[in-house]
Amino acid sequence: MANNKSREIPIFFAVDDGYCPFLAVAIQSLIDNSTPGNQYLIKVLNTDISAENKKKISKYERSNVDIEFVDLNYYIQKVKDKLYTRDYYSKTTYFRLFLPNLYPQYDKVLYLDSDIVILDDIADLYNLEMEDNLVAAAPDDVIQFNEVFQTYVEKVVGVADYRRYFNAGILLMNLDQLRKFKFQEKFIYMLDKIRFSVAQDQDYLNRMCKGRVKIFGREWNRMPIPDPKIKTENVKLIHYNLAFKPWHFEDILYKEFFWMYAQETEYFDMIQEIRENYTEEDRFKDNQQHTKLMKLAKKESDCVGDDRKNKR
Repeated sequence: MANNKSREIPIFFAVDDGYCPFLAVAIQSLIDNSTPGNQYLIKVLNTDISAENKKKISKYERSNVDIEFVDLNYYIQKVKDKLYTRDYYSKTTYFRLFLPNLYPQYDKVLYLDSDIVILDDIADLYNLEMEDNLVAAAPDDVIQFNEVFQTYVEKVVGVADYRRYFNAGILLMNLDQLRKFKFQEKFIYMLDKIRFSVAQDQDYLNRMCKGRVKIFGREWNRMPIPDPKIKTENVKLIHYNLAFKPWHFEDILYKEFFWMYAQETEYFDMIQEIRENYTEEDRFKDNQQHTKLMKLAKKESDCVGDDRKNKR
């Protein structure tokens, strides 16, 4: 079986300039849990990273870790005005959707959000068998514990069972099958027809890929939401998504792992400064985001009829 495992691991991040300190933490954690026999090919999709940040991030290259910055300004020029965003989101969140056509040389890649720390060898996730599924991902923890969002993903997004609605921040992508599916062509078409305003690109992915999704365990995409079913020692990747940012709040679950890797980076002082300068007003606004999101999800659900046969 070991011979079937790839030793070359293409990994994509997408960031703007302001997120480079957290990208550094993610990469540091990846390096600390890497295997010498693997080659980790990190590609940073961006449109505006400064030369200074590129220089700093490039220092994380190792004999088995390559880092390349990919400027997507030219590629998204035709569609950037269609890429709807709200609140704290930037258009970088959509970049993963263009990977099948951008990288025809790859049959499979990993896409990772930057607000993460990795606690195990990410190659193990990459080497999951995908068969003919378009993507592999973990169920979204926020959805699993909130009835308003469960109704939204089933009624509005169209996922038959909310337990199969996945979080797209940690995504194993079958580029070969996505190209055969003509994913990008269909996505561009959908941008003109449907606007998902709750989870945006994640909703598009769930809508388009449903029925062809391999669900993997939440230990590979663990969000800081208390759940007695998941033991800390089994967690392989922590995803500080939404407002669960340890560089903004003190009481975030798993914050110790973030700071453990952050202090290994040259961005540590900057990240501490970000935390110290984050005001109570900023925190109040963050706390309101979840409520606003729930209201938006409920409003959109209320606008759609409900023909689900198995009521809960």
